[in-house]
Amino acid sequence: MERLLTMFEQADPFSTWWPTIAALAVGIVITVRTIMSGQRCPNDNQIKEQIVVVTGGNSGIGFEIAQALAGRGGRIILACRNMKAGERAAAIIKRELGCRTPLTSPDDDSDPADRYFVEARYLDLCSLRSVHHFAGQLMAEFERIDVLVNNAGVVFANTQVPTEDGFERHSQVNFLAPFLLTQLLLPHLKRSEQGRIVMVSAHAHAAAKIDFDDPLNVGTWAVKFHARDAFAHSKLCVLLATRWLARELKGTPVTVNCCTPGLVRGTRHLRNSPLMSAICVKVVTFPWMWLFMKNAYEGAQCAIRLATDPQLKQVTGEYFNDCEIAPSSEPGQDKELAKKLYVQTIKTLESVTKLTVDKEALGLEVETESELRLEAPPAEAETETREA
Repeated sequence: MERLLTMFEQADPFSTWWPTIAALAVGIVITVRTIMSGQRCPNDNQIKEQIVVVTGGNSGIGFEIAQALAGRGGRIILACRNMKAGERAAAIIKRELGCRTPLTSPDDDSDPADRYFVEARYLDLCSLRSVHHFAGQLMAEFERIDVLVNNAGVVFANTQVPTEDGFERHSQVNFLAPFLLTQLLLPHLKRSEQGRIVMVSAHAHAAAKIDFDDPLNVGTWAVKFHARDAFAHSKLCVLLATRWLARELKGTPVTVNCCTPGLVRGTRHLRNSPLMSAICVKVVTFPWMWLFMKNAYEGAQCAIRLATDPQLKQVTGEYFNDCEIAPSSEPGQDKELAKKLYVQTIKTLESVTKLTVDKEALGLEVETESELRLEAPPAEAETETREA
């Protein structure tokens, strides 16, 4: 032991290049990690008493968005399919924020966690009926909604098994259901002093394949997408719908923007990924994922800025990456394609969900704000349908 200590004491670090090489390698790793982690939200603006709806807020990026906005004073509603996970997430957010909150006075016996309003509500984006029920509950309970963050989504889902409404899963969960939820909540968003809609897209939209004659890919000759292509297509639809919806909302206090969280690790999105198929693959890929991919907190920063930054009050219809406006793919900037997709989506939802659309107010012929109303089917028609 003494010989070993003597060896270290007499060692000359400048007699070899290895310490220099090790320091250089560590410096490169830290630099790459810092660059890949992206930009942080540049403001700490408070949103006291604003009502915020975050879909998929029980884990991953949605959890980080909800926690950040709750810490800024917002009243957070976690829209989750897994209610047990949602209630657990709400409790964790309140507990962690309560631990960071200083007591107002030494004699204050109240629980700091009770100062934060975070609750979970049931929402299954695989069911348009569930979307209607969720929206109806919110509109009955709250006078307005200030921020809607459409964060929930799926990737690498089974494309061979459609949803109960007959749509491909990526298309409905990532685009159609959030689009419907947005339309149903628009009247309450317009009651806000400055309503904000945040749509979450992805870098994958740049690789999407889309047909101008059937942009929603629901026609007779619809292409059977691979899961990867279906995900990319749904995220391009999110971007295009954001562009056109911003035109529809001109003259209202509501803005709508789209953002990409970047490449994010540590979320449940990768549970069906081929990279997660075997333990050996996970072990090999984990160091590279840690180096080149963001964690959930870093991926949430762009959406947090869109929901809170007062400098973006007049910014609408834009695509954000790393908290800044970024260029999208060429199809993502096509106004005619955006209009075509928007019209087809409205017609599709009208036929499937019993919605009636005010054609004159839709803004396709005359650019005014659009409005959708839930129409209950006649009792006789419902009886005939059951008998059939």
